[in-house]
Amino acid sequence: MKIAVFGKGNVGGGLADLWERAGHQVTRLGRDGGNVADADVVLVAVPGDSIVETLPRLTGLAGKTVIDATNRIGVGAPDGFASNAEFVQSVTGGPTAKSFNINFAALYGRLAEARVRPSNLWCGDEETREVVEQLNHDAGYDPVYTGPLKNAAQQESLVTVIFAIGDALGPYVYRFAPIDQL
Repeated sequence: MKIAVFGKGNVGGGLADLWERAGHQVTRLGRDGGNVADADVVLVAVPGDSIVETLPRLTGLAGKTVIDATNRIGVGAPDGFASNAEFVQSVTGGPTAKSFNINFAALYGRLAEARVRPSNLWCGDEETREVVEQLNHDAGYDPVYTGPLKNAAQQESLVTVIFAIGDALGPYVYRFAPIDQL
């Protein structure tokens, strides 16, 4: 798969490393953006409070499948939108998902050590399912679908709970599964 990763920080850079190891062709783009026309999927992993100013720095984005991995820590959604993911979709006009926003990037390199695969929550358009779930598996997660893109605001809000638990435990993974899979 050809993946354009917009954001070279812990999330974007870490996922790019994992996906390259899984055999994907990854283009890494920093804050200046670039052309994503050749990508099959675009991961947006920029600071959540900069989404309005940074997303227009990508060209070739129209109609692309996009995964929004941003967090809104201490900031609201862009004006007129319930979530960053819904803003992203308004710009791209393509299938959009919210994923990779509520895990600790510091643990990406250790996911293979887990006794069972950790979970990663995602929501989004049904057209994104195959791509999002494949990229979750290739990063070392079991994807857990939380519903349509309209649920992105709730998923973005969950980060405060995830980080509060992290304050007590340190970086951690989580698993949502039927009892027979634990």
